[in-house]
Amino acid sequence: MKRNALIRIADWQQERETLLAIRVAVFVEEQGVPLELEEDEHDARASHLLATLPEAGAVGTARLLDNGHIGRMAVRAPWRSRGIGSALLQALIEHAHDRGTDELFLNAQCSAESFYQRFGFLAEGDVFDDAGIPHRRMRLITP
Repeated sequence: MKRNALIRIADWQQERETLLAIRVAVFVEEQGVPLELEEDEHDARASHLLATLPEAGAVGTARLLDNGHIGRMAVRAPWRSRGIGSALLQALIEHAHDRGTDELFLNAQCSAESFYQRFGFLAEGDVFDDAGIPHRRMRLITP
């Protein structure tokens, strides 16, 4: 069953704890990424999106850097497979386009490559390790 999440731009300074709580739950607790890798120097300058549901509060997040790098896409486990990740990614693509950024890239966990391919992202190069998880660079060029 798909839910209609509210996707909005979040202010890192004011909503840092909420955004990080989602990322820590997904990347650190579920996937074993070291906590010290979860927050970085890019967060303060990135555009962050936050997905919320009336019945659950904050359930997903993603960020976009000025160079077109999409990252830190995370949806809490109970809310996956409900269209929230798709809504976040579509909103990031639209946000990038509105800012004049027509070439986007991301480092997809290999298990999520097909998800990104549905949005037109194409895999590039070899698989590489990032925090102990296999990844592949993917790129999207929009007209």
